[in-house]
Amino acid sequence: MLRTITPRNARVKRVLKNREAKTEENIKTAIFIRGSQTSQIVNDALADLYMLKKPYAVNFTKKNQIHPFEDHSNLQFFSQKNDASLFVIGTHSKKRPNTLTFARMFDHQLLDMMEVSIEKGTPMKDFKTPKSAIGMKPCFMFNGDMWDQNPHYIMFKSMILDFYHGQTVDKVALAGLEYVISVTSGPMTSEGKPGKIYLRTYTIVLKRSGVKLPRIELVEMGPSMDMTFGRMTEAKPDVWKQSLRVPKELKPKKKKNITKDVMGDTVGRIHLGKQDFDKIQTRKMKGLKKRTASTEDDKDSSEKKQRVNESDDEE
Repeated sequence: MLRTITPRNARVKRVLKNREAKTEENIKTAIFIRGSQTSQIVNDALADLYMLKKPYAVNFTKKNQIHPFEDHSNLQFFSQKNDASLFVIGTHSKKRPNTLTFARMFDHQLLDMMEVSIEKGTPMKDFKTPKSAIGMKPCFMFNGDMWDQNPHYIMFKSMILDFYHGQTVDKVALAGLEYVISVTSGPMTSEGKPGKIYLRTYTIVLKRSGVKLPRIELVEMGPSMDMTFGRMTEAKPDVWKQSLRVPKELKPKKKKNITKDVMGDTVGRIHLGKQDFDKIQTRKMKGLKKRTASTEDDKDSSEKKQRVNESDDEE
């Protein structure tokens, strides 16, 4: 257990205040850990994933005796000490070769965890192509129809988005989109088990097109990994529900009688009382005016007088 730290100077006080609960959370920090036994494929994968996550990442270069599925107390300790909520643990053994374990924390407690095995991997250093700058927001492409159907694919998609989401922004400049993370889902096996995952990373190159919008080309920059699913620990329903809670200050205020349809158009509803057509203001015309009985009698008498005068003139 970590002891309670009492700030002794302004710098420590600022750090502790930055770690306090906020309405808008800080960008999540990820820790990349090497297990007691690793392979070159695992080391390259950890280094490349760490480069994509920088500067909001911590890389442990020394080996650690850690087995997250058997005991996750070490993850809780590292989470509290480094104020981190995301982990990637790389291990290698005869039973589970070239394994990466993705883990997420909530309130410094384990939320969920997923294990994948790298069957084929090409590190970023083997691609002699331009690389993106550090700290840029990526574009995501999820190819295939399994990302919303199978629990393994759903969790892996959530993990990747959570790892590389970065800061929430309203607008992104076109020049700020420098690379794409593409993840393709393979078909299910004949035994009904989840298939492979194909992770690729591309640099976005903007070229002249003769019009205002540039022509976009994708150049693979690495890493490139073909992976299969392993063990998985799902979050408890009550803890998962609590982790998705949104503060009241961030919830959009509801406006009465204003909604949005499926296409995103704003629709308003107007409530009217009982309408009396006799009191509706219309264009004032003589032909639309109401006539009383007296006015109608006067009109008839005037018409009779006009007829009598006309007959006298004829005589």
